[in-house]
Amino acid sequence: MTRSELTRRGFLGAATGSLAFSYRQAKADADDRPAVVDPRATDGDDVREPAWDERLTVTVGHDGKETDLVGRDDKVIQAALGYVARLGGGTVRLLPGTYTLRAPVVLPSRVKLVGSGLETILTKIPSRTVPLADDSDWYDREITLEDARGFQVGDGVVLRAKNAHNGGEIVLKRTLVARSGNRFRLDSGLRENLWLSGKPTCSALFPLLTAERTSDVVIEDLALDGDKANNENFNGNYAGCIFLQDCNTFTFRGVTARNYNGDGISFQISHDVVVERCHSHDNADLGIHPGSGSQRPLIRANRLERNAIGLFWCWGVKYGLAEKNRISGSRDYGVSIGHNDTDNLIRDNDIQGSGKVGILFRDESRGKDFWPNRNRVEANRVTDNGPEDGVAIDVQGKTKDLKIARNLVRETRGAKGRTGLRVGAEAGAIELTDNRFEGFSKEIDDLRSDR
Repeated sequence: MTRSELTRRGFLGAATGSLAFSYRQAKADADDRPAVVDPRATDGDDVREPAWDERLTVTVGHDGKETDLVGRDDKVIQAALGYVARLGGGTVRLLPGTYTLRAPVVLPSRVKLVGSGLETILTKIPSRTVPLADDSDWYDREITLEDARGFQVGDGVVLRAKNAHNGGEIVLKRTLVARSGNRFRLDSGLRENLWLSGKPTCSALFPLLTAERTSDVVIEDLALDGDKANNENFNGNYAGCIFLQDCNTFTFRGVTARNYNGDGISFQISHDVVVERCHSHDNADLGIHPGSGSQRPLIRANRLERNAIGLFWCWGVKYGLAEKNRISGSRDYGVSIGHNDTDNLIRDNDIQGSGKVGILFRDESRGKDFWPNRNRVEANRVTDNGPEDGVAIDVQGKTKDLKIARNLVRETRGAKGRTGLRVGAEAGAIELTDNRFEGFSKEIDDLRSDR
């Protein structure tokens, strides 16, 4: 068996939502040792685990009739997750109701968080931003606010400032853990200078669900509402309804991510992430954001509606699959793929009603070869995208080695100045096979001089 086949097996294992850690099991099969057919629970061995019939389940709800823990905020959910994680993993079940968060719910490894569909809603308090009243140095673990009204111990916050040395942006996510008046202790040190010269602020902003350096997590059947009308924008490289950083083997299934003033679902340098049958809609920025360096994402059968960009492949996202998604009403782009995003397959999706372009291959000219090369776009339906002089599929820069095959690209609003496929003047080899174009002024506009 080849290494690529092993990787694929692990990827599909993650897609099932199993907590059996299939990816690491597959890696262990890379030689000719006898197969493990009847594993035992052995201390320290988390690669081979028996398929237990039952694991611990803790139920959380608004009253004590059918619940183990009673509450309606982040604290009770966090307590339940911490309890099952301490005992080796298990399930936290959220009963119907609205849970209003003052801090993000942090997901530990080997847990499953399950709701009751759209009847289980996680939302957040309105954001408030205030200036800092005193300098804090990089080694400090405290801040002082000009006006602490509305802030409490336990709150999740973001601290932002300009770097006094180079003018760059500082963004730090922290939790307030102790207080004396307007002075707060933080859960961890700053490691950045928050000097008044950089106009530092503190905001009640955070992702609703988040994790860092954890693995083997399943989230199913709940709704995340970012209360966009009462919260300011928070960049998707730091937050969203869901935000992961440096994680592995996460599965999101049947999750609604809506109304966040930022991204719906964002994951950065996180591998073998599965987003399946989710609904990400009406977010200010990106519907699903497979972020920098994320390997082998599987994005399947989701609805991405009325976001700025439906599906945004960030930097260096490779070996991913996006299929059977319905991407509609994106204000800018339905699908955007760019900086070193290579070897991905975009297949059997419906992409319609994008404000600018249906599928965009971005121009990434800042490096030797940062373009989105060796990607495949197959059997998609790309309908009514862009303005009157717009383009349905736009291949920019020196993008090369694409395969665009068996797609139906159509325009029902009138041909006007619309183009089905545009290939930029510097683009490399592109294979076009059995595509059908309907209703355009120009089906293919190939700007390469040798064509």
